[in-house]
Amino acid sequence: MILTPEVLAMFILNVIFMLFAIVAFVLSVKIYLNWDINCTSKAQYKLEKQSFLAATIIKYIFGVKIPLFLFFIFTLDKISNLLTGAMCAAGVVDATEYGTNLIILKIINLYLFASWLKLHSEDMKDKNQPYTKLKFGLFIALFFSFMVEIILEGVMFGSIEIDKMVSCCGSIYSSSAASAISGIFSLETTTVLTLFYGNYLLIVLFYFFKKRYLFTVANMFFIVIALVALILFFGTYIYELPSHHCPFCFLQRDYHYVGYFIYFFLFMGTFYGLVVSFVQESASSYKVSLLFNSLYVILLTLFVANYYLKNGVLL
Repeated sequence: MILTPEVLAMFILNVIFMLFAIVAFVLSVKIYLNWDINCTSKAQYKLEKQSFLAATIIKYIFGVKIPLFLFFIFTLDKISNLLTGAMCAAGVVDATEYGTNLIILKIINLYLFASWLKLHSEDMKDKNQPYTKLKFGLFIALFFSFMVEIILEGVMFGSIEIDKMVSCCGSIYSSSAASAISGIFSLETTTVLTLFYGNYLLIVLFYFFKKRYLFTVANMFFIVIALVALILFFGTYIYELPSHHCPFCFLQRDYHYVGYFIYFFLFMGTFYGLVVSFVQESASSYKVSLLFNSLYVILLTLFVANYYLKNGVLL
């Protein structure tokens, strides 16, 4: 087991979040089963007061958990110095069988938590609170996903053996590796880039025609395709090394923390692309989604263009 101040801080916060989440879960079940905005009974009035309490608890839990994801990545990177063979967060993730699953679950929860916050924000703008039952129903489902994440995070840190040799990112993210992500290296670069730019053009097309569900589907695919393209192709131009595919190293100071901008652009672009499917007044969401997706594509393309201009060749 590994226990640094950062890991300990996350454990303490998770315990606090868990206790408050249980309270919010009990209230959410009551609200979801009995909510009727058109009813004027004392029971409904009590539910309305409880809904504000539950929503406040959930809002602050999720509001803190989203930036805490960045702290989690920072922690992985920092404790990599304690593990023999690890050079960045990738080595810590690969140190146990739970790391990859935890990262995937955290990314899924990140989108779901942000969706709840957006739904709550839209609900509070309308005096009729049209999304109240939906948002508390969503939290009931999210509660279990949230609990699994907390438990899995504890199990992962508890399973790390400091004296055990782990793999560095160079061996994990290579075509000869046996890691969970190594399968993408069998893909043709031309195919991946065609899917990447083609998917982006579909997003632009659906933006102009305001096809909300197609716009959402295109953004869902873009999450996966954009990450694959980043690891397989664009990352090598950030590092300027054809063999370096790590999705974590460019979060470090050596690369001016550019990874945080890359992932922020991708998250904001795709998240608001998903929002348009369940929020009625979504005109601004279309624009925000297109803006950040475009920034993501432009930034990665500039790395390739910059390398070519300096060297006259591609990797």
